[in-house]
Amino acid sequence: MPNGDAPMPPTGEQWTIGHGHQEAVVTEVGATLRSYTVGGTDVVQGFGPGEWSRAGRGQVLAPWPNRLGDGSYRWRGVVAQAALDEPQLGNAIHGLVRWLPWRLENHAQNVVSLLCPLHPTPGYPFSLALRIEYRLRRDGLAVTTTVTGAGEGAAPFGIGFHPYVTAGSDRVDTAHLLLPATTRLVLDARALPTGEVRPVAGTELDFTRPRPIGPVRLDTALTDLQRDGEGIARARLEDPLTGRGVEVWMDDRFRYLMCYTGDTVADEAMRRTAVAIEPMTCPPDAFRSERDLIVLEPGISWEASWGIHPY
Repeated sequence: MPNGDAPMPPTGEQWTIGHGHQEAVVTEVGATLRSYTVGGTDVVQGFGPGEWSRAGRGQVLAPWPNRLGDGSYRWRGVVAQAALDEPQLGNAIHGLVRWLPWRLENHAQNVVSLLCPLHPTPGYPFSLALRIEYRLRRDGLAVTTTVTGAGEGAAPFGIGFHPYVTAGSDRVDTAHLLLPATTRLVLDARALPTGEVRPVAGTELDFTRPRPIGPVRLDTALTDLQRDGEGIARARLEDPLTGRGVEVWMDDRFRYLMCYTGDTVADEAMRRTAVAIEPMTCPPDAFRSERDLIVLEPGISWEASWGIHPY
C-alpha cells in the first residue's frame, strides 16, 4: 500500500460501540452489524475484520428483503431489471444497499448512525435517503431505520435485517426456539411465495411455544405475528446446555419474519451453528406481488425499530 498504509478492511471503516459488557461493531460497507458480544461472548454469529459478509451475515436488506423473482418488476409503469445475484434460482436477493458504502453521521460511546443515499439504477430506478442508528442500551441493541423519499416521484420500498443469533451451543439442534408467527407463506422451488398462506399449527414449523429445533430445517417465511400490548413481536432462541438466551424483537412495521437454520450456507462448517431471525416489512418477491410494499412520496419519511436482547 502507498505510504506504508495498512490495507483497508473488506468492509471499509469499522465503528465500535459499547455499553457495560456489551460491544458491537458496525461497518461502512452495508451498515452491516459485523459483531455483537456480551462479555466477549457472541450474541450474533458475525465475521472477522479481515472478512466480508457471506450468507447475509448482519446485513441490511433494502430496498427489498429476500428474493425478487427474475430480478424484474414493473411498478406504476416503470420497468426495472436487477442483477441476478442468486443465479441458481434466477433471483435477485436482499436488495442493493448491503454492498454500498454508508457515510458516518454520528459516532458516540454507545451509538452510531449511518446514511446512504440510494440513487436510481436499472435495478431500482428510484431515489431514497436511508438512515440507520445502532444503539446499545441496558437491555441490548436497538436498531432504528428512517427512510425518506428523495426523488421527484413515489418510490416502492421494503426492508429487512439478517442477524444470525446464537445462544452459545455448537449446533442449533439442542436450542429451543420461539417464533411468534401463526402462519407461513408457501414457497415454490425458487423460494418465492406461491400466494398460498397456511397455518403452522400441527406442523413441524409450529414454534409458537418454545421447543427444541432438533432436525427441523428452516428457510421459512412467516407472518401473522403475535404481539404484546405495545405491538412488539418477540422471537427467542434459548439453549439449555449453555443457559443463555437471545430475543429478537420488532415493532409493528415489521409484519414478516424469515427464519433460517443455515442448512445451505456455502461454508459447511457454519451450517446449523446459528439461526438467522430476519425481521422484514414485506414478504419475498414483494416488488412483483406488491403485497405490503411501503410507498414513499417525495420528502415523506418512514421509521421502524427492531433489536436484540441477550439474557
